[in-house]
Amino acid sequence: MPQAIDHYIHGQAVANSSGRTQDVTNPATGKVTGRVGLAGADQVAAAVAAAQAAFPAWADTPPIRRARVMFKFLELLNQHRDELAHLITAEHGKVFTDAQGEVTRGIDIVEFACGIPQLLKGDYTEQVSTGIDNWTLRQPLGVVAGITPFNFPVMVPMWMFPVAIAAGNTFVLKPSPTDPSPSLRIAELLKEAGLPDGVFNVVQGDKVAVDALLEHPDVKAISFVGSTPIANYIYETGARHGKRVQALGGAKNHMVVMPDADIDQAVDALIGAGYGSAGERCMAISVAVLVGDVADKLLPKLIERTKTLKVLDGENLAAEMGPIVTRAAHERISGYIALGEQEGAKLLVDGRGFKGAEAGQGCDDGFWLGGTLFDHVTPEMRIYKEEIFGPVLGCVRVKDLKEAVDLINAHEFGNGVACFTRDGNVAREFSRRIQVGMVGINVPIPVPMAWHGFGGWKRSLFGDMHAYGEEGVRFYTKQKSIMQRWPESIGKGAEFVMPTAK
Repeated sequence: MPQAIDHYIHGQAVANSSGRTQDVTNPATGKVTGRVGLAGADQVAAAVAAAQAAFPAWADTPPIRRARVMFKFLELLNQHRDELAHLITAEHGKVFTDAQGEVTRGIDIVEFACGIPQLLKGDYTEQVSTGIDNWTLRQPLGVVAGITPFNFPVMVPMWMFPVAIAAGNTFVLKPSPTDPSPSLRIAELLKEAGLPDGVFNVVQGDKVAVDALLEHPDVKAISFVGSTPIANYIYETGARHGKRVQALGGAKNHMVVMPDADIDQAVDALIGAGYGSAGERCMAISVAVLVGDVADKLLPKLIERTKTLKVLDGENLAAEMGPIVTRAAHERISGYIALGEQEGAKLLVDGRGFKGAEAGQGCDDGFWLGGTLFDHVTPEMRIYKEEIFGPVLGCVRVKDLKEAVDLINAHEFGNGVACFTRDGNVAREFSRRIQVGMVGINVPIPVPMAWHGFGGWKRSLFGDMHAYGEEGVRFYTKQKSIMQRWPESIGKGAEFVMPTAK
């Protein structure tokens, strides 16, 4: 029987009370493995109340002691990395080695959060005015919440809660109901690390739970990663309710291949970045911008590699790509492929009809799709404009670097971009001129390391601050400025002007 997947509130598992559930499936087999409870507003309120009750004591805990909990959590994550990776593969479908990489990148953020005593240090100015000293400090916000997507059920929550908790906040996580199990295992490991009950809570759910978090007066900040329409909604609704909001949206990431690029290296990059994790990444490359005559040299190799992708059950260590996450996502992506044909793009490799290389081994009903490759895509086509979020790579041909830069800068999304070249001046000009938040030069997926922060531009980010890194510390804390003078230094008489340096 499918197992019940419920909530985690105040340090313990809590059964769902709304009566609403959603099936959780193994994408490789198509079989239902669990039923996740979808919280109502009452259970969201219970989680927020638990976090609110835990906040005063946790905020008063010295940062070094909070860091020690993070260090213990870090140790446990390293011990249980493969266990978490298997949970990801079982419900998401991505290949096991990719899932291991996801957990590792999450661990990087925890390592960063272990340095919170240094990160919370403020500034101090002695004698800012006669007899007056001035300093700033950063204090936690209170209860904060994270709303996270299906494609990184471990890494994306770790973009949020380690920094938030280390800074003294309490946290409510609302993960995707598509792959909810990893969030509960994370909660158990945090408790084992010594985190007090109520500091970290998990409510499973859908839009009902999201709206309850957005509207709850005790939730001070919301972090979100997902599609642009929902990010826009989260940002506007949260701001209307007086919350600090950080909402990361969609992407249409381009990779420019210059005529002087190493062709084999560029093909490897396009295959890995376009089809890795079945293209279900916000940093996946979905558009290859081929400059000058490079298309004639690159496409034959790219076609062959796309046709020979090893699309297998993610638990098979030979797999390069796993299945699509859900049947609904499979149907949506297949619809985009049909649309591309209707719009006039040239379909070089068609991933529809792929039955799975492990047919007959319990995978006949899995959500299988092969890599898909289009040529002669133009900016007017919907398959160019819209985020497909699947293993579909479109090629656009341009005459020079300027046309490539203008093309990318005109797109509504500005999440990630890459340029493959051997020319240092091209690399420099591209990096300076491109209107995108994260740029790779001969790096196809330029996801910044933990201490740099993650975020796009334009309609790929709603809010002022990027995720994790020092930006994350600023997002999850508020600055306080203190001016102090003692009676012995106070002059005679009332003062009717602001203090000045005198």
